[in-house]
Amino acid sequence: MGKVFMLLTFIGVPLSVIGTLMHWPTMILFIVYCVSIIALASYMGRATESLAIVTGPRVGGLLNATFGNAVELIISIFALREGLVGVVLASLTGSVLGNLLLVAGLSFFIGGLKFKRQRFNVHDARHNSGLLMFAVIVAFVIPEVFSMEMNESKTLTLSIGISVILIMLYLAALFFKLVTHRGVYQSENTEKHHVEEPEWGKGKAIGVLLVATLAVAYISENLVHTFEYVAESFGWTELFIGVIIVAIVGNAAEHASAVLMAMKNRMDIAVEIAIGSTLQVAMFVAPVLVLISLFFTETMPLVFTMPELIAMVTSVLLMVVISNDGESNWFEGLTLLAAYFIMGIGFFLL
Repeated sequence: MGKVFMLLTFIGVPLSVIGTLMHWPTMILFIVYCVSIIALASYMGRATESLAIVTGPRVGGLLNATFGNAVELIISIFALREGLVGVVLASLTGSVLGNLLLVAGLSFFIGGLKFKRQRFNVHDARHNSGLLMFAVIVAFVIPEVFSMEMNESKTLTLSIGISVILIMLYLAALFFKLVTHRGVYQSENTEKHHVEEPEWGKGKAIGVLLVATLAVAYISENLVHTFEYVAESFGWTELFIGVIIVAIVGNAAEHASAVLMAMKNRMDIAVEIAIGSTLQVAMFVAPVLVLISLFFTETMPLVFTMPELIAMVTSVLLMVVISNDGESNWFEGLTLLAAYFIMGIGFFLL
């Protein structure tokens, strides 16, 4: 898998630069940009993982919080600058759906084909369930309900307040898991003597992360300019582009990692990637984007459309019910995938 991403990076990034300077057809550029960002995201993920091992779990947790969804954050910032608030909100929705239904679904399904029953830390699953319920059902539903009786100014003020609370609680959750209660809830199937070796040294990992982030920023800025043309060409809505395309491109490397971990029967890591990334999006990325939007012409309140909201709430409830026993199998994975495709069809037809 690493060699494939390396090949895509060394081909895709130069083509992105050449194509932009030579004004290639927009559709070709859109495909090249997407492939390049997916390849670069894999390098960012590997660099962050290496740094997390080198610096220890505490700093590693903060690094994962910062860079875990960096690609999507960068794309969203450029989209906000262009006034594409609808695309940004849709991409946040797509990340929640993609991680909880597509990533977890594929991990449970493919891992379950190889192993009859796969176990993961039930204490982590229940802890994350509570945070998911709070982050999506409380923090996302409340602005929608209250904004019905508010003007735009008050809705934005409410969104800012909720965003600050979400970020503070997310940092507290990291502190709880990595400091005060680190190792308190050990998984029964954790490899106790397994010592992880970083793929890259500290210097190389920082260098790769810096270069990849700069490259993603350059390509993302150009990718955003292709959205309108692609939408018109295929008859897609901004909602569909955000929910499906941007979300999959921004999280593709994480998707692959989770499935590979499930195939190795390391379900604690696979589930943490799926649910942990969802929590990052809901409690860190979304509120940060609300605060960043204050510096642009068009601000972004934390108010989703009703289809987006219902889809996210349904995904959370389904994931909570399926994961709370600390076990998974291929049929549960298929159930999650079925839910994702049902929602995907719905967003496509809107």
